[in-house]
Amino acid sequence: MKTRSAKSGLIWSAIDRIVTQVAQLCIMLILAKQLGPEAFGLIGMLAVFIAISQVLVDSGFSSAIIRKTNRCETDYSTVFIFNGLVALICYGILWSIAPFIAVFYNKPELVTITRWIGLIVPINALGVVQKIRLSVLLDFKTQAKASISAAVISGSIAIMLAYYFDLGVWALVSQTLLLSIINVLLLNILNPWLPKTGFSMENFKDLFGFGYKLLLSSLLESIYANIYPLFIGKWYDATKLGHYSQANQLSSVPAMTMTNILQRVTYPLLSHMQHDTNKLDNTYLLTIKLSCLVVFPLMTFLSISATPLLIFLIGEQWQPAGIMVSILCCGYLLYPLHAINLNLLQVKGRSDLFLKLELIKKIANTIILFCALPYGITALCLGIVINSYFALFVNSYYTGQLSS
Repeated sequence: MKTRSAKSGLIWSAIDRIVTQVAQLCIMLILAKQLGPEAFGLIGMLAVFIAISQVLVDSGFSSAIIRKTNRCETDYSTVFIFNGLVALICYGILWSIAPFIAVFYNKPELVTITRWIGLIVPINALGVVQKIRLSVLLDFKTQAKASISAAVISGSIAIMLAYYFDLGVWALVSQTLLLSIINVLLLNILNPWLPKTGFSMENFKDLFGFGYKLLLSSLLESIYANIYPLFIGKWYDATKLGHYSQANQLSSVPAMTMTNILQRVTYPLLSHMQHDTNKLDNTYLLTIKLSCLVVFPLMTFLSISATPLLIFLIGEQWQPAGIMVSILCCGYLLYPLHAINLNLLQVKGRSDLFLKLELIKKIANTIILFCALPYGITALCLGIVINSYFALFVNSYYTGQLSS
């Protein structure tokens, strides 16, 4: 029964990620042709602040509950209440620091943009428990219905706002908000749930004991993933950040889609096998082979064809992003391997080692960032590739120590 559920989960997770990513990519290309690099650069300037807020809201509880074998309704209620409170606090902080963000980038319009786009933090918090419950059941079909519908509807409205109402960057803000609102609404309609108990400090401590290390790791990952837009936006300008943001998104689509599929399915699946070492190791090796078979050819093709493809699809104004895509693909093709290795660490209960590895990798990445920054965005992209290969070596070494 678990095998059948896993196969169904893999199929629906793949449908969800592939259709959603393809839809968002197509929408992005249509919007990019109309809006230009600067509008995307303005949104990119806020990426690190929103990402950190989202990580704080989750606080590692999603992974902690999925891994827990004797979970109960009190766990869900505790997480829901905690997430809601943290989300409101994070949004309050975003509202307060919006003027300082605008001054940092010398972009006055970011005050209003930050306060609007920051609303996705409390909105997304309303759907966290629904996603956890569905993931525990390996029910990715329901999640697929919600996320695909949200991507298509929000993207269609954004295109209309950009082309027919000429709203510029506000079309992107509207898309971001609507994506969260529609997704959360559909999750609550398709999988209704309300907290049945109050907040339990005992359950909170139990979950947080495992989750806080993942929280720290996720914070490091979010800062790392978004520190480049932060410095590019400050060091250069919104247009160059727009080029980088789109190059980063385009080059990451195949790898991150596969990564998301594998993470969503393999983590709960491997959690069920945590006491069967042979079965766990065999499944781990199988997912490694599958990811390489799918991702490597796609990333190679995209790397080779990036510049002419971008010019053909969205015009000459995006040509500088072409070389960035070609370089970044060489690093992103390893991301599914990173995800599988780190999933295995979590399943083995080694969130302490997970955190240690993240610290090592992020220190290395920070050194690479500051060494490359004075030499331009191309050098920064090369730095990302170097760090990805270093991360593969570190992750694989320690994962190998835990597997048979």
